[in-house]
Amino acid sequence: MRGKILDLLRQAGDNYVSGEEMAEMLGVTRTAVWKHIQELRKSGYEIVSHPRNGYVLKESPDSLLASEISHGLNTELVGRLIKNFQQVDSTNNVAKQMLIKNEPGGWKALDGLVVVAESQTGGRGRLERSFFSPAGTGIWFSVVLCPPFAPQEAPKCTLLAAVAVTEAMRKVGLTPGIKWPNDIVYEGKKLVGILTEAGCDIDRIKHIILGIGINANIKEEEFPDDLRDKATSMEIMKGEPVSRVRFLQTVLRSLEKWYKVAISEGFEPVFEAWRKYSVTLGQEVRVIGIHSDEEFTGRAVDIDSYGALLVETAEGVRTVMAGDVSIRPKKL
Repeated sequence: MRGKILDLLRQAGDNYVSGEEMAEMLGVTRTAVWKHIQELRKSGYEIVSHPRNGYVLKESPDSLLASEISHGLNTELVGRLIKNFQQVDSTNNVAKQMLIKNEPGGWKALDGLVVVAESQTGGRGRLERSFFSPAGTGIWFSVVLCPPFAPQEAPKCTLLAAVAVTEAMRKVGLTPGIKWPNDIVYEGKKLVGILTEAGCDIDRIKHIILGIGINANIKEEEFPDDLRDKATSMEIMKGEPVSRVRFLQTVLRSLEKWYKVAISEGFEPVFEAWRKYSVTLGQEVRVIGIHSDEEFTGRAVDIDSYGALLVETAEGVRTVMAGDVSIRPKKL
């Protein structure tokens, strides 16, 4: 109902809409309209009222509300269902619980679901590392997809998400790059973290959850001391805050675009875009094995058809499917 009221106010623009008129169009009482207006005001909407003329919407909040994100989104799949929360432990966990409730088979109804929160208490990234997710300054969200892919293609979706977010940032004038496989960085500092989790049968992916955390409007002094030299934000890069709602919409559109490309053409166009945005390829890197104490160095030369990193060493080219890869400083 509140979404419908917002639609009426937006359609009116700078013109007032009477409570009686809205009540008639929505089939509710004027008192019900008034109550919903009060709740919208509590959510941050600036709605001016006039005793004779009614209501006019003056300003919308930059809060990650479903009504704001969906307005003007214009996607076919991604974001067709949006659930917003003030605080969660992890948007990925919320998405997983929703999928569990829809088993067996009902999870397809959640294809394209976006779960977004103002803050996370248990945000995490690759290799089970915690992810700093403060309230009101970042974009913390998960996207559920039910793709027609084989299980071995699940890791490729991680690279797809990195390409989509990087492309979105470049559309707003920022120039980050991708550190293999999916960290988005700027001048060596982390800007975005991505965690992909998949539910698979033997021969197919049932669903993919793309968990994405974007440092949007975090100021330098707001980062913990141990992250200040490792992380940055869009606001720091631009020198001014960004609209979180508008930027999330840009990301969701880009994600849908690349998802459609992967379905219709395969992942090679995604990989070509990843190579273009990569800050890892051509660099000297150090690789630490994820399941062992093995460590080696070499030059990152490419990714293979599975998205694995190819590293040229003195003993030959090695394939890195998973691990901690760091870029080594160039020798002077």
